[in-house]
Amino acid sequence: ELKEEFTRILTANNPHAPQNIVRYSFKERTYKPISYVDQMAIHFSMDGNMILKDSDEGRRQNARLSIEEGKFPPLEDSAIIPEEAEIKDEESTEDTQAAGEEDVEEAGTAEVAEAAEAEEPAPPRPRERKLANQFNFIERASKTLNNPLRDRACQSEPTPCKNFSATANQWEIYDAYVEELEKMEKSKEKEKPRAHIAKKEEKRKDRKSTSLESQTDDITKVSKAARIMERMVNQNTFDDIAQDFKYFEDASDEYRDQQGTLLPLWKFQYDKTKRLAVTAISWNPKYKDLFAVGYGSYDFMKQSWGMLLLYTMKNPSFPEYVFSSESGIMCLDIHSDHPHLVAVGFYDGNVAIYSLKKPSAQPSYKSSAKSGKHTDPVWQVKWQKDDMDNNLNFFSVSSDGRIVSWTLVKNELVHTDVIKLSVEGATMQGPEGLQLQTLGCGTSFDFHKKIDYLFLVGTEEGKIYKCSKCYSSQFLDVFEAHHMAVDAVSWNPYHMKVFISCSSDWTVKIWDHTIKTPMFIYDLNSAVGDVAWSPYSSTVFAAVTNDGKAHVFDLSVNKYEAICTQVVVAKKKNKITHVRFNPVYPVVIIGDDRGHVTCLKLSPNLRRMPKEKKGQEVKKGPEVEIAKLDKLLNLVREPASQA
Repeated sequence: ELKEEFTRILTANNPHAPQNIVRYSFKERTYKPISYVDQMAIHFSMDGNMILKDSDEGRRQNARLSIEEGKFPPLEDSAIIPEEAEIKDEESTEDTQAAGEEDVEEAGTAEVAEAAEAEEPAPPRPRERKLANQFNFIERASKTLNNPLRDRACQSEPTPCKNFSATANQWEIYDAYVEELEKMEKSKEKEKPRAHIAKKEEKRKDRKSTSLESQTDDITKVSKAARIMERMVNQNTFDDIAQDFKYFEDASDEYRDQQGTLLPLWKFQYDKTKRLAVTAISWNPKYKDLFAVGYGSYDFMKQSWGMLLLYTMKNPSFPEYVFSSESGIMCLDIHSDHPHLVAVGFYDGNVAIYSLKKPSAQPSYKSSAKSGKHTDPVWQVKWQKDDMDNNLNFFSVSSDGRIVSWTLVKNELVHTDVIKLSVEGATMQGPEGLQLQTLGCGTSFDFHKKIDYLFLVGTEEGKIYKCSKCYSSQFLDVFEAHHMAVDAVSWNPYHMKVFISCSSDWTVKIWDHTIKTPMFIYDLNSAVGDVAWSPYSSTVFAAVTNDGKAHVFDLSVNKYEAICTQVVVAKKKNKITHVRFNPVYPVVIIGDDRGHVTCLKLSPNLRRMPKEKKGQEVKKGPEVEIAKLDKLLNLVREPASQA
């Protein structure tokens, strides 16, 4: 054991050095974390006064000392030399004048002494050597200049202002009224010769005259030009997104194993809908860039107002049309032949029709308690073909168990109950022994694309009923589809027998309406809010879940799992509520709980078309799509048929 070697690696990093220092950056005007850490740890430090000889300061001191030493000796020598000369002179005079008279000598010596005293300067005091003060240090610092921040601004010429003032006197007001009366009299005179025209035509003319009067308003003249200008400005602002929408194709799809991605494009939001959830989305069938969004709340404890907005991809910053309502909007549908008509269902059980041609915020037609409105929230509305008298007609489904047909007759909505969703064997004991039958709660429905009378209804109990418009008391079939509420049900746009359903029990199921069991089941690990078939392929569909993810499946590529699963909404508490494919462009729009609508582009792998073979034309059309889906269904059907 003693011979065992334990290697320890010493690093130059200081374990006590702080790793999370934050300093204020004056350049960026924010607090920023510092990445570099001073790893040096000082254990002992003492300030000394030793200076290197070769350093600048050492050389300076040496030079100073040598100068001081060189100055003083010459001064002493010069003082000594005249003294010695004087002594020698005195000696010589004494020798030559030794035989002279003593008086003369005394006088001579006295004179010499006086002259010597006069000539001899005072002895200079030697200068004190100044020692360098080793304790007086000078710190020198240099600082680089920070580049000065520059603000750039451009100023447009101020719009010319004009002051306008006028005074209104009694006679001016009187004249204005007189002119108005004259105009009215003239208009009456014009109408008199046309008295034989029918009342309907008169009404039309009245409408035209009122519309002409409204057109004279300056605002309506400017609004169209302003809208075009706004679109141009937005197109310049979001130019990179518009380029991606039109031309970008993700090249990395070639290297992914049949997986695809969703590229986020525009995000549509409106200040007044921040606290509302997106409860319905629908593309306009005529104008492919226009889509309607309904706003309300799925939380029955927090019910407030609702809004209907229409956005275009040409202007993502502001909606084209804005309608507000007292109750939350839960569903909507745009008429295929009259794209200006939007049918809407409310949380309070009412239904309404909004006309985009009328600028008023109120709906053109609305149901009431007298006209047989639903008693629970309306979960879905769908336009149908006009009835025999060419009256507009749409259906609604609600939690009260009624499926109602609404017909617009003489500017009023007339209701007809098509079917009531009764739950088999669910009868309640009422007062005095009465048997009360409980109704199923309808949550979604969809009408068959070709067979006019056939439709499906999803319920809160998880069942899907196959119904007919002709039978009001009986279902054609019942599917025990899900364990929780059916959030959406939709027929395949190509295949006549196939439909899809999704539920809060985390599953998406694909069905053949002639078979009671599902063909495919997908578990998405979270409650599925909505599901939608793609318009370009019979095997592609998208589903959105409460955990903020969008899933895109292509059965012809992968029957077992999604070929794209992507987080669309960043915040944890935010849920995705709806998804819709654009009928023409390769984009989807996704609505969430916070009132935002995000537009995403599908990468090439998510809309893969059959490859062209040399010498063969690629077959396209509904027949090919039906055959493609049939091929997949036969793989699932075969074992059942053999059994």
